[in-house]
Amino acid sequence: MSNHNAILAIAKKTIETEAEAINQLSSLLNDDFSKAVECIRTSKGRVIISGIGKSALIASKIVATLNSTGTPAIFMHAADAIHGDLGTIQENDVVICISKSGNTAEIKMLVPLIKRGNNKLIGMTGNTDSFLAQQSDFVLNTYVEKEACPNNLAPTTSTTAQLVMGDALAICLLELKGFSSKDFAKYHPGGALGKKLYLTVGDLATTNEVPKVDITSDVKSVIVEISEKMLGATAVMENNKIVGIVTDGDIRRMLNKFDTIYGLTAKDIMSSTPKTIDVNVLAIKALELMQAKGISQLLAVDGDNYKGIVHLHNLIKEGIL
Repeated sequence: MSNHNAILAIAKKTIETEAEAINQLSSLLNDDFSKAVECIRTSKGRVIISGIGKSALIASKIVATLNSTGTPAIFMHAADAIHGDLGTIQENDVVICISKSGNTAEIKMLVPLIKRGNNKLIGMTGNTDSFLAQQSDFVLNTYVEKEACPNNLAPTTSTTAQLVMGDALAICLLELKGFSSKDFAKYHPGGALGKKLYLTVGDLATTNEVPKVDITSDVKSVIVEISEKMLGATAVMENNKIVGIVTDGDIRRMLNKFDTIYGLTAKDIMSSTPKTIDVNVLAIKALELMQAKGISQLLAVDGDNYKGIVHLHNLIKEGIL
C-alpha cells in the first residue's frame, strides 16, 4: 500500500471509529440528562465547568458554547481549584466536572469540596461506577468503547464524546430559553457571523451615495449619475417615487439597440420593475435576493421612500459574502 493510501486509510478509520462512538452516545442519554438540563435552566447562578488534562480543554470549549448561547458559564481548572481557585464557585452555581475515568486524583480531591458547598454537581464521565459518578447529583454518560488512538491511550474518541454531550446540553438550554438569532447577535457583534445577524440593508445603504434621476432626464445625465455615484445603477424617479432603475447593463443594451442616443430619456432605457428591499431587512437577506435574481444591486426603501442602493460590493466588504 502506498503512503498516500495508508494515510487515507488511517484517517478514515479514525473518523469512522469516532462516528460510531457518537452514534452510540444518544443511547446513553437518560433521565439524568434531562434533570441536569432543568437544574441548569432553573439555577439562579452560573455553570462552572471543570476538568483536568484534555477534559479541561473540552470544558473550556463547552463554556464558550454556553456563554454564546445565553447560559453564563465559567471554566475552572480542577488542579487550580484545589490550589486557590475554588472561590470561583458561588452559592447558586451548578458545577460540571468532566473526567473520562472519573477517578483522577484531582477530581477525588475536588468533588468533596464542591459537595461541601451544597452546589449541584453534574458529572460527565465514561465510567458510571467511578468516584465522580457516585458522588454526582446527575451523571452524563460519555462512555466510549475505544479511543481512535491505535494504542487506545490518547484521548480522541472520548473527548469527542464529551464535546458532543456539551453541545447537546447547550442546544437543549438554548431551545428551552427560546434563544433567538437576535439574542445570538448580542453575543456575536464582531466578525462576519455577527454582521449576518444584525447588519441591515439600511446600515449599508446609508454609507453609499444615493443615485437618482428623473424619468425625463436625458441619457447623458443618466450616464453621468451612474458614473459619479459609482454603484453601477441609478433609480429613476417620478414625483419622488421610484418608477424604474437604469443599470450599467441597461446602458450597454441601449448602445446595441439604438443607433443614436440623441433624444432618449431615462424612461426609454430603464427597467420598470426594479428589485427593492426594505432598509430594516438584514443584509444577509439582500445577498440571498441578489443571488436568487442574479443581480448585484437593490434599491433600498423605507415604505414608499427611496433611501439609496445596496450593492454586492458592500456585502463583500463587510465579509458577509
